[in-house]
Amino acid sequence: MVNRLLIHSPSKLRQITLDHPGGKVRLAQITDCHLGKVPGSTLLGMDTDHSLQAVVDLVLRERGHTDLVLGTGDLSDHGANPAYWRLRDYFDQVCKHNFWLPGNHDSWENMWADSGPNTQMSNEIRISNWQILMLNSQIPGEVGGELGSAQLALLDECLTRACDEDLHTLVCLHHQPVAIGSAWIDAQMVADADQFFQVLERHSSVRAVLWGHVHQQIDLARGDIALLASPSTCVQFTPGLAGFKVDDKSPGYRWMDLHDDGSIDTGISRVEGVSFSVELDSGGYL
Repeated sequence: MVNRLLIHSPSKLRQITLDHPGGKVRLAQITDCHLGKVPGSTLLGMDTDHSLQAVVDLVLRERGHTDLVLGTGDLSDHGANPAYWRLRDYFDQVCKHNFWLPGNHDSWENMWADSGPNTQMSNEIRISNWQILMLNSQIPGEVGGELGSAQLALLDECLTRACDEDLHTLVCLHHQPVAIGSAWIDAQMVADADQFFQVLERHSSVRAVLWGHVHQQIDLARGDIALLASPSTCVQFTPGLAGFKVDDKSPGYRWMDLHDDGSIDTGISRVEGVSFSVELDSGGYL
């Protein structure tokens, strides 16, 4: 395990508490947007600004009021500052309370600089009787993920407080902590996933783990903990294959309703009736 404390984002807790009237907390996970430096930039032939706006429009039509948006990494394609400026505008259409974590395509430093007053980079969000943790699994310069000792210690600290204060916890990160059955992308999963789950299993507050990176819907469980991943707002990956292949499914997002009793309602919605260009025969995109 690599301790990235000195070369990566601060391990210091950045906590924010949001007012909430009570009842269910309504959130949207919007992930793997891959925005380029300028509007109209493409990923495998798809205009990622166009596809993100289509997803935002879908969220607004379907969900009405949303309490917060979670952006779970690869929000830009190359970490360019202008991509994060536009990202903030897109997410603000849905909700002013939006929170980001970095993926392997992102620049943590630029995300921090471009996240307004940096509230978007909070790693503990409290709303109603829920604690939402945003963990950083990025290894700078690498495609695969790892949490490292500092992030795992922060996780343990936060979960201890959640149990003491009778909170329910949703844990978010970019890379998948479990194999999903696609050999090429499972080689990129969280390297210290065993240690991650050891921390989770010491605490009773965790209700779900949510991630991006895989560009496809995943709904699994580990004991009582839901394991969830979601479509990209642009290009999708075909599930269950040893090698890379683009899927023909349309962009989408995950909606979640977090209830006071710790239960979660969730599902995937995809854009319909909008035409997208994509290179289905591509052999890769990194």
